[in-house]
Amino acid sequence: MSFINRRDLALLALRAGTGAVLMAHGTQKLFGWFGGGGLEGTAAAMEQMGFRPGRHSALAAGLGEAGGGALLVLGLATPAAGAAAAGAMAGAVSVHAPAGFFAQSGGFEYPAFLGFTAAAIGLAGPGRYSLDHLSGHAFDQRWMLGLAFTASAAAAAFVLTKRAQDLQSAEPAGSAEEE
Repeated sequence: MSFINRRDLALLALRAGTGAVLMAHGTQKLFGWFGGGGLEGTAAAMEQMGFRPGRHSALAAGLGEAGGGALLVLGLATPAAGAAAAGAMAGAVSVHAPAGFFAQSGGFEYPAFLGFTAAAIGLAGPGRYSLDHLSGHAFDQRWMLGLAFTASAAAAAFVLTKRAQDLQSAEPAGSAEEE
């Protein structure tokens, strides 16, 4: 087996594994599969976590995970898929960050790993065993890479800034630390 084939097989395995995990998480949010809350339950949870409006946030998170994951599995529009999944995971990291790094204490280790892995796949490209390769990379252009990651980063920054402002304004008067 040549080096190129090994690399392409590795990318296929990484895309399939990461994409499948993201799809499972996203379908929990969207449809309630695998013990998830579905759109309504996730929307209520998102509101509690400070993402408002909750339904829009639940839909965006679910689509970023399930849609980005599905596209990663297929190796289709790989830059956009990686960027969408990484952006969705940025929101999850913000929720888990107060608990520290490690997942065993509720930290952000797991969503960060998924986000970085999705981003790396988006940057590396899908490899030969993909629909992007089969289509002549019609949806895997260099300009799409920059556009997808810029749009995802901007959207994540906007959502997380709004969440932080909403959480801060929701604090009861006098509960903030005084200097």
